[in-house]
Amino acid sequence: MGSNGTDLATGYLSSSVAILLFGSNFVPLKKYDTGDGMFLQWVLCAAIWLVSLVVNLILHCPKFWPFAMVGGCIWATGNIAVVPVIKTIGLGLGILIWGSFNALTGWASSRFGWFGMDAEVVSNPLLNYIGAGLSVVSAFTFLFIKSEVPNSPCSADTTPLITEQVINTTPGPCANSSWVDRLSPTYHHIVGCSLAVISGILYGCTFVPIIYIKDHSKRNDSIYAGASQYDLDYVFAHFSGIFLTSTVYFLVYCIAMKNSPKLYPEAVLPGFLSGVLWAIATCCWFIANHSLSAVVSFPIITAGPGFIAALWGIFIFKEIQGHRNYFLIMIAFCIILAGALCTAFSEI
Repeated sequence: MGSNGTDLATGYLSSSVAILLFGSNFVPLKKYDTGDGMFLQWVLCAAIWLVSLVVNLILHCPKFWPFAMVGGCIWATGNIAVVPVIKTIGLGLGILIWGSFNALTGWASSRFGWFGMDAEVVSNPLLNYIGAGLSVVSAFTFLFIKSEVPNSPCSADTTPLITEQVINTTPGPCANSSWVDRLSPTYHHIVGCSLAVISGILYGCTFVPIIYIKDHSKRNDSIYAGASQYDLDYVFAHFSGIFLTSTVYFLVYCIAMKNSPKLYPEAVLPGFLSGVLWAIATCCWFIANHSLSAVVSFPIITAGPGFIAALWGIFIFKEIQGHRNYFLIMIAFCIILAGALCTAFSEI
């Protein structure tokens, strides 16, 4: 195979691994209580940073660009809403929605050169536009899918959500419940979908600083002149931004809780495993960005995990039920597949 063929093969293989892991990385957490998600976020981000440390050592410690940390800050901000999203609308539907808006934001910023980046050019622009357009259609399709997520004892429905107890035990059935648990069933879908959309938009901006550095490295008058063109060289800086931001958020949370944060010890190991899976998937995404370009990798990698997550939600967790929902999901999957194929072929 020629150099271009090797890059395409590497990019699509990395994309496949990323899709599988992104669609499954929250599965270890499903049966554990994670409360409002602040403690879980910090554990998950600690695992992410450790993986980046290993990668950085393997790459012989490439130059650290602090601006690349901004992308990690953006991701950590969007990730705060993950636990509330999963608890309100479920794992499958949550990933489907935020993945679609992630794809649209990431594609548009790369294709049109937003935020100071250079606009990326593909071999077949029409196919690329069609692929991005189908991602938009699939996103709106997901908003009409109803998920069956059990409610907490503090909501209108008395079906228990979690039986595990947390460290901070106080009397009363709702004493340790988070604001998510106290939502009525009416607001579950609205709040969950809204947060998933916001998270997706923030996720779509996470690679902007790295692409900005790479684009400006080709300009002699830029402070980033000579910076590496290999995306994986920025993993350590990017993940350091994630861990730093999550630590700041957790400290603010501890202050807001008057030094009595809600800690969930049984979620530590599952959360660490989830973080490792996510970190490996993101490293694969970095490789795909380098091999395919972000304008191609974004629609593929962000649309695919929804399919994997929905399979978990349908066959294992029973979050999505009913013939109407199955029909909508089948339509959405067909749209996703068509969009991913159009995007992939736009680079050939």
